Amino acid sequence: MDAAFAAPGDTSWTRVPAALAWYRRLVTAAGCLAVGAAGALLLLLWGQTVSAAVWGALSVGAAAVLWSLAGRFQRSWGYAEGPAELYLTFGVLVRQLVVVPYGRMQVVDVTTDLLEQALGIATVRVRTAASTADTRVVGLPLADAVRLRDRLAARSETFSTGL
Repeated sequence: MDAAFAAPGDTSWTRVPAALAWYRRLVTAAGCLAVGAAGALLLLLWGQTVSAAVWGALSVGAAAVLWSLAGRFQRSWGYAEGPAELYLTFGVLVRQLVVVPYGRMQVVDVTTDLLEQALGIATVRVRTAASTADTRVVGLPLADAVRLRDRLAARSETFSTGL
């Protein structure tokens, strides 16, 4: 199975830093706790004390499970710059390997939300003409994301297919 998701040729996967795990932990914990608190409050208002307690416990349990999976999620992300393609691998439950030819890249951009900015990370997003693949490299330090964006943009011009 590992051979199907191995880095191409003589390259190796460049993994994203642990800040991505903290980003995922904070986002999922906030979501679970918000849904848990809102649901428990509604159940309490309807007089369902036991159901509210169960709902709250399930929400905390979901937050704990997602908190622990965040590290595996972060470790699953990797990218490699091949001679003619960008390779991305990611996924915990469903592993994926995405190959994006440089000549098919139309837009390469860097995005970062407020929490990512606070953690000093960014996402490099690659768009192609008709791709449905999730072509993004998440959790990179901002300086690395800018350098990757610039390299990919330059390579996409070099390998342009005339689209």
